[in-house]
Amino acid sequence: MEQTLHPAVLQALEQVNRVILGKREQIKEIMTTFLANGHVLLEDIPGVGKTTLAMAFSRVMQLGYKRIQFTPDVLPSDLTGFSVYRREEEKFVNQPGSVFCNLLLADEINRTSPKTQSALLEVMEERKVTVDGVTREVPEPFLVIATQNPAGTAGTQYLPEAQMDRFMISMSLGYPDYESELAMAKGIGPEENYKKIRPVLTGNMLLGIQREIYQVYMKDAIYDYILDLVRATRGRSDIERGASPRATIALVKMAKAWAWMEGRDYVTPGDVSSQFSYVASHRILLSGSAGMEGKTKKQILGEILDSVKMPPMGEERR
Repeated sequence: MEQTLHPAVLQALEQVNRVILGKREQIKEIMTTFLANGHVLLEDIPGVGKTTLAMAFSRVMQLGYKRIQFTPDVLPSDLTGFSVYRREEEKFVNQPGSVFCNLLLADEINRTSPKTQSALLEVMEERKVTVDGVTREVPEPFLVIATQNPAGTAGTQYLPEAQMDRFMISMSLGYPDYESELAMAKGIGPEENYKKIRPVLTGNMLLGIQREIYQVYMKDAIYDYILDLVRATRGRSDIERGASPRATIALVKMAKAWAWMEGRDYVTPGDVSSQFSYVASHRILLSGSAGMEGKTKKQILGEILDSVKMPPMGEERR
């Protein structure tokens, strides 16, 4: 499989890295998720560059971009749209909501009501919305970056489990390192560099890459490895709720996309293990005993990676 668009993706990464300083690993992970046709959940404190990150991705990939700030008074119709009666036409006309774009930044998603959060369920899974009995498709590609404040922050509430499961990965940007923050302080940070971003990809190119990724080869032993990892999150005393079957599908897609990013047309066990925590962390719920023992999700998922036997390396292609 010839990866004709691989150089363009690497160029796009470099463009974003000039804006978000010191976060190369996280930016690569988000790009991988987009190539896998998935959505990203960022859990971070305010002010670490999440909005700038989304804007940078939209510009470098020439995607139609919208941002909605979630507050308690945001309504589902603000997202999906609504019908308004036009007297001169004597009919109801649809007014599209914020989801009709290519890249949606759902900022502080856990500050709005569960009813409004649930308005994203259909569009995140099926790339379409239903308003007043009429179903409309959103533009392709359709990608969501949602941010949420850390659990327990004033004015927040937990996302419904079904909503969490719609995100392919979750991650945190975290604070910048010393040199990157110093560069921002000296005025060569994101505000100035954002204006210099050169568009590299297009939405159609991204769709083409997604089709290429579906063709990345994965042998049966690695499918078994993925299932073993996901199923290992179920039935543990320190995990109250394990990862869903949707996690299995997400891990397959992310492993293939990561292999493609690495310039290969086949998946290795290392591709799977590198993506497991990103895919599983927001899909598991720790038990009370885990909290009493001071265990973290990162620690528990690390134990699972250590305990599940990795298939042997060797000839990856038939």
